[in-house]
Amino acid sequence: MNSDPRTAGELADLYASQIKGKIILATGVSPGGIGAAFALGIERAQPELIILAGRSLSKVQQTADVVSATGVKTRVLQIDLASLSAVRAATEKVNGWDDVPHIDVLVNSAGVMAIDWAASPEGYDSQLVSNHLGPFLFTNLIMGKLLKSPAPRVVNVTSEGHRLSPFRFDDYNFRNGEYYHKWLSYGQSKTANMLMAISLAEKLGPKHQLSAFSVHPGLVVSNLAGHLKLFGDDDSDMILMLLPCTAEVGANVYVYGAFDPEITAHNGAYLVPCRLADPWKDTVRPWATSSVEAERLWKLSEKLIGQKFSY
Repeated sequence: MNSDPRTAGELADLYASQIKGKIILATGVSPGGIGAAFALGIERAQPELIILAGRSLSKVQQTADVVSATGVKTRVLQIDLASLSAVRAATEKVNGWDDVPHIDVLVNSAGVMAIDWAASPEGYDSQLVSNHLGPFLFTNLIMGKLLKSPAPRVVNVTSEGHRLSPFRFDDYNFRNGEYYHKWLSYGQSKTANMLMAISLAEKLGPKHQLSAFSVHPGLVVSNLAGHLKLFGDDDSDMILMLLPCTAEVGANVYVYGAFDPEITAHNGAYLVPCRLADPWKDTVRPWATSSVEAERLWKLSEKLIGQKFSY
């Protein structure tokens, strides 16, 4: 469930002055998902442009058509976060858009959950690539556009699933799948989302006024968990949907993290709907809030993608 019952649209009304005129890029915006609900929620506040990105261009276009019908300008971008080469190709397109001089807000919403083992084209756990390495590379390769905004923000979508596993520095690839556990893989990728936000805040906050947050949308009725056999005969998957909320309500914390003017005092924080997470009340694992772990992951991520980013 979501502890804050307000919809993304209601939050957008609250932050209308912060949203108006902004250029926003969101990944993972297929119809019915939380990313799409975020885009549809903020259109009422008159952003200058919403860039909608996802693997399936036809699905992204469906969301873009609905948003465009309200009068807000949109642009679509095809990106497969499970392939680092595809991520690089997508960033070349973004960086080549001369009519988009800057990006004010990036919401890394795309992701997968508890999928079976598959190796990415680079040989890494595909869940780790889709949920962390792909977004890490994408964010850093379009950083030039973000830093041209006077106060850019990056929102990484994580979840309470970070409790399932710290980042497995010694065996992030599960011995190339031999000892793969889909929920531990998911957990380490959600921990990575939180640690990445901390690194961005620490590296780019003081000098470039960039704010970065990780957000947990609550248990949401969406297409993310459609493949899970929650009550299957051959698989005792975790029961995730006890009291689910709608995507429109789940997206409220996206709006909060992207536009709340006061939350910037807590740069790098982990947010739950719609407040700072309490480490005790919300059972936030210390492995996901450590600056030391964040820096370790940053360096490892650079090594895995074969590129360093100095800020």
